[in-house]
Amino acid sequence: MSPLTAVPARIRPHLTGSWEGGCNVILVRKGRPGASVAEHRRATLKLWPERRVLSMAVTGSGFCLATLHASTGARAEADVLEAARLAAEWAGDAPLVLGGDFNLRPRSSDAFDRLEQLYGLTGVTDPSAIDHVLGRGIDVLDPARAWPDVRRDVPDPGTGLKLRLSDHSPVVCRVST
Repeated sequence: MSPLTAVPARIRPHLTGSWEGGCNVILVRKGRPGASVAEHRRATLKLWPERRVLSMAVTGSGFCLATLHASTGARAEADVLEAARLAAEWAGDAPLVLGGDFNLRPRSSDAFDRLEQLYGLTGVTDPSAIDHVLGRGIDVLDPARAWPDVRRDVPDPGTGLKLRLSDHSPVVCRVST
């Protein structure tokens, strides 16, 4: 953390949001059969110029959920393809969801065609989006979509003012195996 953000982050962490690289989170709702994390795996894709990590959770039912925040520019495509390769290898034949900030737009990259051909991953959020939720071996009940800006604004508990915690809207979808 830089000295510029260290003090505010300690005092009021919600004010710095994801200013320093963001966060991709895997949430598993408990209370349903198989809805627990049975295994967690991580792989560092890059250390320089910024650390990039693939994270994958395998639920008790065998459903695999993976996420990454890819590099920008020319390095993004290599990050996404390597993350997909690892996630598909780890998942084997199990259902797989790979999501996150790919920093790739389907309208500008053929990487999404390769992700489908090589790993069976489909379901881009939008042709102009950089955040995606792709799946393989799943039924998509509600396709991936980004929240509107107004939905991601939250009130600051100290002032009541609206805060935007990230420069990206969450991308949500509903799937079944």
